[in-house]
Amino acid sequence: MADLPHPQGGAAVRYATDRLVLVPDDIDLRRSPLAGHLDAETYVLGAFNPGLTRLANGNLLIMVRVAEALREPIRGGHVHSIRWTDDDAADESAGRYVLDAWPLEQVDTADPRKFMLRGGGWKVMALTSLSWLLPVELSPDGLAVVTMHYDRAIAPRYGFQCYGVEDARISRVGERYWMTTCSVSPERHSTTLYSSTDGLDWRFEAIVLDHQNKDMLIFEGLIDGQYWAQTRPLGDLYFAYPPGSEWRAGPSINLATSPDALHWRPYAKPGIRPHANTLATARMGGGAPPILTERGWLSLWHGVEPKEIVGVYRTYWSILDRDDPSCVLHSRHQPLLEANPELTRPIEHQLYIRDVVFTTGIADGGDHYVVASGEADLACRITHVPKDRFAV
Repeated sequence: MADLPHPQGGAAVRYATDRLVLVPDDIDLRRSPLAGHLDAETYVLGAFNPGLTRLANGNLLIMVRVAEALREPIRGGHVHSIRWTDDDAADESAGRYVLDAWPLEQVDTADPRKFMLRGGGWKVMALTSLSWLLPVELSPDGLAVVTMHYDRAIAPRYGFQCYGVEDARISRVGERYWMTTCSVSPERHSTTLYSSTDGLDWRFEAIVLDHQNKDMLIFEGLIDGQYWAQTRPLGDLYFAYPPGSEWRAGPSINLATSPDALHWRPYAKPGIRPHANTLATARMGGGAPPILTERGWLSLWHGVEPKEIVGVYRTYWSILDRDDPSCVLHSRHQPLLEANPELTRPIEHQLYIRDVVFTTGIADGGDHYVVASGEADLACRITHVPKDRFAV
């Protein structure tokens, strides 16, 4: 790599065009997939982590994660969560949404996004919201909403999605759009794949990665006829690097290849790994799908610095070799983006976490890149990043 990591992660620059384009109050829950199912009031906990792509008409599309939560999850000595079920349904797509309840003495509710069940010998959690995906069409610069496609929303349809569909990432390879998502259930926390010919009408393809392999990003282009992807498997155990290594043991960004985008094989060489001499990227994972530039694949990824319960999420970047993406040619360890409190000041009353920016999409904008991120797990942020920001 060309650069050594900054010991504190550095300080992100500010950009002339950087704003929130979608906030929770923009979502009409009367048109939600959950509408009419529950005898309880819900609200939008967050509309965030937008997958991004450009449509044939030149407009941009963001696939927004809408986290819909109960207004009063705690009542009658229990905490409640929402679950989709197809029990007693005539077909698998005709399911319904129900509420589950746990006694308060059995759970830990310190994190506003989830609650942990005590006992059992391993971590077991439930969510305070259920997520579905809303396609929102934006102007070509990404700064104005054109259409909100509620009729094309993606919601749970299978048992392995009973707790929601989360965090879309969209890649266009040739004439086809591919979208990876996280599908959540007690049986598995899996990566699920959708495809589309126009970026608006999506077809479910398959489960492509199994339990807790998150942040799967398909490269926007083939390498020697193969699809490539970044992945990020999680676990509670990691083996140590030798004393004095430049690397830190823990979550890292791995690679996989596929002949058809459906069947994936892990790549033998490591991908992007956390450095030992900084805590700013102690935990890391993929951000936007890698795009090809003159110097190689541009990869935007997130690093998490431990702090309190959630941590500090920032966006970083690397350039990967065009023929072998396991070769990291350059990384800049000053963050590209970090949370911007000025953006969320008008919706301060809705904040429930801070210090989080989570980049999930990138598109070419001419002399700049349009970068889409989730801000504070609350809203959709669009930033125009000049291309010379990535100069080596």
